[in-house]
Amino acid sequence: MAAQTFAMPTVAVRASAAPRRAARSSVKAARTLKRDVRVADGDAYGASGTSFYTTTEKQDSYDSLDAVLDAKCADPEVKIVIKEQLDACADITEALRSALVTVEGSANTFGDAQLSVDVIADQIMWDAVKSSAVVAWGASEEEPEVKACNPNGRFTVCWDPLDGSSIVDNNWAVGTMIGIWSKESGSGEDGLIGATGRDQVTSLIALYGPRTTVLVGLDDGVYEFSYGCTPDGCQLPDGSFEPWICSRKQIQIKPDTRIFSPANMRAGNQVEGYKQLLNFYQDEGYTLRYSGGLVPDVYQQFTKNMGIFTNPTSDKSPAKLRLAFEASPFGLLVEKAGGKTSDGVSGGSVLDVQINTVDQRTPLCIGSANEVDRFNKMVLGK
Repeated sequence: MAAQTFAMPTVAVRASAAPRRAARSSVKAARTLKRDVRVADGDAYGASGTSFYTTTEKQDSYDSLDAVLDAKCADPEVKIVIKEQLDACADITEALRSALVTVEGSANTFGDAQLSVDVIADQIMWDAVKSSAVVAWGASEEEPEVKACNPNGRFTVCWDPLDGSSIVDNNWAVGTMIGIWSKESGSGEDGLIGATGRDQVTSLIALYGPRTTVLVGLDDGVYEFSYGCTPDGCQLPDGSFEPWICSRKQIQIKPDTRIFSPANMRAGNQVEGYKQLLNFYQDEGYTLRYSGGLVPDVYQQFTKNMGIFTNPTSDKSPAKLRLAFEASPFGLLVEKAGGKTSDGVSGGSVLDVQINTVDQRTPLCIGSANEVDRFNKMVLGK
C-alpha cells in the first residue's frame, strides 16, 4: 500500500502500511541474549504462580499473511476485505507512533470529546472502506450511521476505530474492532439493521501495544497476525520481511480460567449476584487482569487461552458496549475459538441478539465457557 498523508484539523500525520522491514543487527543480537531467571521455592523470585507468562515457543519460520489466507480463506472477496482492513490497521499503527494524544476540539455524536488519534484512526478506516471495491456500506462507532461506499460492493463494515480513548494518554494498549457483514444480511438494504452478530462473515480485532497484533476469523478458526516483526528465519531473499506474519493458528480458549476482568464494578453495589461473583473471584484466588480497555482485556483470552470478562448492567450503571461495533466482533471470535458469550439478560449468546439500531448497547459476559455459565447462574439466575 503506498504511503499516504492524512491531514486533520490541528494535526497532520503521515501514515504508511510499509513496516520497517530492514534487518537490524543490533536488535537481532539483543534477541539472542539469554535471561537467567531462577525460581526459588516456586515463586520466591522470578515468575510467580499467578503471572501466567506465555508458553508460546519460538518457531523456525512463520507463514505469511498471503500463505495463510490462500489456505484458510476460500472466499476471494472475504480475503480482499481482510487484507484491506489489515492495511488500515497498519496505517493506524504508524499514526499512533507519531501522533500526540491531544483533544481535537470536536465531539462525536455522543458528546464525547474526540482525541487527535480518534480522528486520525477513524479517517483511516473511512478511507479504507470508501476506496474498496468490495465494501458497500460502512459505519463508525464515532458517528453511528450506516453510510454508502461502493454500490457494487458486497460487504457492510462496522468498526470502533480506537477503543480505549480514556487510557491511550497513559500509553496503554488500545485497539480497533471490526465486524464484517454481507449487505444481504438483516432486513434492510445496508446489511446491518435486523441482522445479528452470527451473520458476520468475519471479524478482526487489532491490539496496538509494544507490537501490533490482529485476530482474524478464518474458515477453520481464529488466527493471529503480527505486523512489522522480523523473526529469525523469516528474512526474504532481498533482505526485507513480510509486513504481516501469522504468529498464532487456530487459537483455542479453555473452558476454565483463573484470570478475571471485571468491568462496571459499580453495578456490584446494585446487583447482588455480581457482588457475590466478584467476591467469589477474590475468595478463590483468581488473578485480576483489567486495564479498562475492552480490546486488551478480552484479547488476553486468546494469548493466555483463558479468561473471563464481565460487564453486567444495573439501573444506575446502564449498558455502554455497542452491539454492532464491539460485542459482535469479539463475540464471533471468542465463540469461534471455543469460548462462550452471554447477552447479560437472557443468558443466551450475544451473537443471537438482533441489531435494531446502529448504536444499540448491550451488557456482556465473554470468555471461558464454564465461567460464562457461572456468570449466568450467579448474576442472571439462569
